[in-house]
Amino acid sequence: MIPKLPLDSPRWCDFDGVKFEELQVLLEQLASAAATGGGDAWRRTWTDLSGGLLDDGVVADGAYAVLPHLVEAAAVLPPEQTVDFWVDLGFIVTADYLPPVPADLEVGFGAALGLAERAATRSLLTVGAPAQVCAQLVFSCVALARHPMGEALWQFLDHRESGLLLSCPDCGSETEIPNFFVDPARLPVEAPGLPDPARARQEGHPWGEAAAALQEEALGERWEPFLRVAREVAVTGVSPGTPAQAVLCLVAGMVAVRGTPQEDARDLARRLMTLTGYFCCWGCEQTWTIADGLVASPDGARPQQRPAEAGRTGGAATRFRQEENALLAADGTLWSRISVFSASAPGSSGGVEALAVVSRPGGPALVAGAGDEGVVCLWDVTDGRLVHDPLLGHPDRVRSMTALPLPEGRVLLASGGDSGTIALWNPVTGQPVRDPAGDWLGGVTAMCAAVVPDGRTLLVTATPRGAVRMWEPDSGECVGRLNPYGSPIRSVAAVPISVGHTLIAAADTAGRVHVWDPAVDDPWDRGAAVQPSARALADADHRAAAVAAVPTPDRTVLATADDRGVVMLWDPVTAAPIGDGLPSSTGTFGVPIIAAALQGGRTVLVHGTRHGHRLRVWEPETGALRHIDLDVTLTCLAIEGPDLIVGHDRGVLSFPLTRQ
Repeated sequence: MIPKLPLDSPRWCDFDGVKFEELQVLLEQLASAAATGGGDAWRRTWTDLSGGLLDDGVVADGAYAVLPHLVEAAAVLPPEQTVDFWVDLGFIVTADYLPPVPADLEVGFGAALGLAERAATRSLLTVGAPAQVCAQLVFSCVALARHPMGEALWQFLDHRESGLLLSCPDCGSETEIPNFFVDPARLPVEAPGLPDPARARQEGHPWGEAAAALQEEALGERWEPFLRVAREVAVTGVSPGTPAQAVLCLVAGMVAVRGTPQEDARDLARRLMTLTGYFCCWGCEQTWTIADGLVASPDGARPQQRPAEAGRTGGAATRFRQEENALLAADGTLWSRISVFSASAPGSSGGVEALAVVSRPGGPALVAGAGDEGVVCLWDVTDGRLVHDPLLGHPDRVRSMTALPLPEGRVLLASGGDSGTIALWNPVTGQPVRDPAGDWLGGVTAMCAAVVPDGRTLLVTATPRGAVRMWEPDSGECVGRLNPYGSPIRSVAAVPISVGHTLIAAADTAGRVHVWDPAVDDPWDRGAAVQPSARALADADHRAAAVAAVPTPDRTVLATADDRGVVMLWDPVTAAPIGDGLPSSTGTFGVPIIAAALQGGRTVLVHGTRHGHRLRVWEPETGALRHIDLDVTLTCLAIEGPDLIVGHDRGVLSFPLTRQ
């Protein structure tokens, strides 16, 4: 017998959310169903009563008095009749707000949870329920065992949700992983460790029978090590201290073997099993189990040393955040001021999709930016003011820009539009060199300036349909083509290999990296171009989405970045990888944006993602790393002198990368 508050106790009048007469009716209905072996009259009464016990995520204080009575009555019903009851009870005990248990009810409520766990597990092992219902029942069993994963798991029943939001157990930073459940690269590569036998529950726990039900073939050969962990958890029993990763194995395994139809159950089980992996916190750069990132204040959470982290340098990252027009260090002290560039026009949304820095001999550099409105703006980098009226000419969104340094100190600005138009501007006068020309399907997604050995500077443009052309800026004539295979291109960069000779690097939509030599006439002729090591790319599972030239004190190297946040450096002469690169960061998952420069003799590379809010500032030589959290939605980056220029959804801002 469970210790319970007597039904004739005057304390029932003190509890909110309890309809005492309804409780008496429900207990009579449950007793009748137990005596006759059937009957559903109690279900409607339970629905009405439970609505008072749990209201908008808040549990009524009377639940602690009511539930011991109901659990004891429901536990004797046939297990196939009470699945919904135990699922509802799981919702209640994992509600958003649970008031403290009154001291005189604590023993009875704890005993009720133990009886409910045994009865719910019996239903799980007896009834073959639809996959979603089966998962809810498993979650309830775990919650009734008072394991924190019981509360965290309910969110993963919605297949429309593909992302994952995790909280670092150490620094508290939130890490978002978009498309977690649809990216096969995120499958865990190894099963978690087995639970400690010394922490096994005493005899009589309800999970022992589950071990026999967990067959290794339930999820296929790939998951056999995980199911072995699940069986061990079933043998030792689920307790609040059982490692969360191991509990996830048990949950997924039970869904696979008890859910119906089998294919739906296996799909859901595999979805749950992916949560046994790891994530790297964007804030402190420590690696944690995903399970620890799902649970609020997990007991015993410790950072993990994963194989991929071997050889990393630089120690913990330094973190900064934007507060209005200031960049603050983690301790709240001022790091630097943020300059906001002037809007292109009163009332303009000012969103910028592309940036370019235009150096002017004898004067401060200009920052060129353009976006959805097809208007090109030129700002003075020192104060962010417009130096010309907005430049009109593109009929649609501008997607790419580059500066074109020409002989005799001349500089032109090129811009590429969504409809394939290319415009050339004189940034000094603010006038077009010629009207926008071209009409290529897919738009001009990327452009750069290439210097060839005969002294010419050529404009290189690329489209997502694979057309990579070279143009003579003054005449507007197409003087050559690259990309002989016609791969759709996402990003291009000019990488100098000697004075007066640059190579063109590109990333295509399949994640491949291409390097071409614009000095040769035949696009099939490699010239001085050497392709990055295919083996190194494959070993790192690195599918490049962006490329950039990175100046170092003695040469310029190539950087490639993928959608997982990995940045690799390459020697453009030998095509060999340089160092360990910048590892994956879950705070910067998505389409990468990169800018790099030499500052004080040190190479500085800034990495972020389009439509994200976070930046990583990395010094490859030392491994030093800084994290910056901005209040704007990023679109593009550039560096001029000591300042980082940030294009975003509302305009352009800048701040120095060194403390002011």
